[in-house]
Amino acid sequence: MVLDNLGGSLRGALKKIASATRVDKALVDDAVRDIQRALLQADVNVKLVMSLSNRIRERALNEKPPAGMNPREHVINIVYQELINLVGRGTDIPLKKQTIMLVGLQGSGKTTTAAKLATYFQRKGLRTAVICADTFRAGAYDQLKALCDRQGIFFYGEKGNKNAPEVAKNGLEATKKYDVRIVDTAGRHALESDLIQEMKDIHAVVNADHKLLVMDAAIGQQASEQARAFNEAVGITGVIITKLDGTAKGGGALSAVAETKTSVAFIGVGETAADLEKFEADRFISRLLGMGDIKGLIEKAQEVQIESDVDVDAMMKGKFTLKDMYKQLEAMNKMGPLKQIMQMLPIGGMGIELSDKEYQVTKERLDAYRFIMDSMTEEELEDPKIINASRIKRIARGSGTRPELVKELLKSHAAMQKAIKGMRGGMGRMNVKKLMKRLGQPKV
Repeated sequence: MVLDNLGGSLRGALKKIASATRVDKALVDDAVRDIQRALLQADVNVKLVMSLSNRIRERALNEKPPAGMNPREHVINIVYQELINLVGRGTDIPLKKQTIMLVGLQGSGKTTTAAKLATYFQRKGLRTAVICADTFRAGAYDQLKALCDRQGIFFYGEKGNKNAPEVAKNGLEATKKYDVRIVDTAGRHALESDLIQEMKDIHAVVNADHKLLVMDAAIGQQASEQARAFNEAVGITGVIITKLDGTAKGGGALSAVAETKTSVAFIGVGETAADLEKFEADRFISRLLGMGDIKGLIEKAQEVQIESDVDVDAMMKGKFTLKDMYKQLEAMNKMGPLKQIMQMLPIGGMGIELSDKEYQVTKERLDAYRFIMDSMTEEELEDPKIINASRIKRIARGSGTRPELVKELLKSHAAMQKAIKGMRGGMGRMNVKKLMKRLGQPKV
């Protein structure tokens, strides 16, 4: 999961609030200390952490909860809002004709990101081309060409030409008919004067609509220095944070974004060409806190063209049959690794952490669910409420499974249906009451 450790620690802090009998200064101070510890361990800048902490404490102790929201819900909502403010609202990269220049240090994942970004726009229906202006690193041309060829993306490069601005200029001329042109530039192992000058020279030729800084999530506190240097050189308009799917802390990169007054445009969450997500702060924080991202899940489904398989409108109105669940299970393989998909569902519950081994067990269980549904009648798939004890026994025999597993499937379906109903009226936005229930808060 993205920023596993940070997410787990923050969920622990919110769980304390949710299970408290009353909200007072002692509770708020305790929760704020937990949040501070979590952010500092994730390498978020100390000044930003203290500023965030003070705002949470001030609002939690002095703001009155809005109508219909109890004090515990109000404090959790404050934490949610302030975390969104911390990471920023995100850079909006429109789906239109444009030129994008990528900059960053060597090893940040810039070349791979160029291919991922091209794939992102290609999936949105835009004609995309990639220009290799990295004339410094041996193998950059071959690597980027191979990545583009694999995705059917037009590639331009001049192997052997060391004049990066010239390659960029020729590449722009050769790709005039394309909607989105992505210029990949060279990096260095450190911030060196020749790198900065080369960025300036390429920028003068390209005159890009967007200059995106690519940063490794593991960079830590050095991220701020990088962001400032590249910003002064070319005026970066957004940041792409890579490798957020690993064990990296990631807070340093997020801090750099805040300090340089820029914002995150995309995040890299895997190794395949499709593992680049548009950054939206509310959805990012929602997933970080274990609240899911239904909107992101639907978008992912639409990108792999399975929207005809799942009636999204009917689902959001509360109609979610076993047939819908069956179709979603079949679609998961197209949508990406199960771990990423599960992360987008709000049914996981805050504080529940699964290991890679446990996710594999989950996949095997989903396969068994499909066998069970294959043994059901059309009527049962449409209306699982009619499945009684005798039907459960018949379904178990027909699928070669145990009655307990059939009951488990029905229970999972009911939980998922309830969660989807709870997201009505604002997909991807925080539903505090449902959040509180998932935290195990006693009824008030």
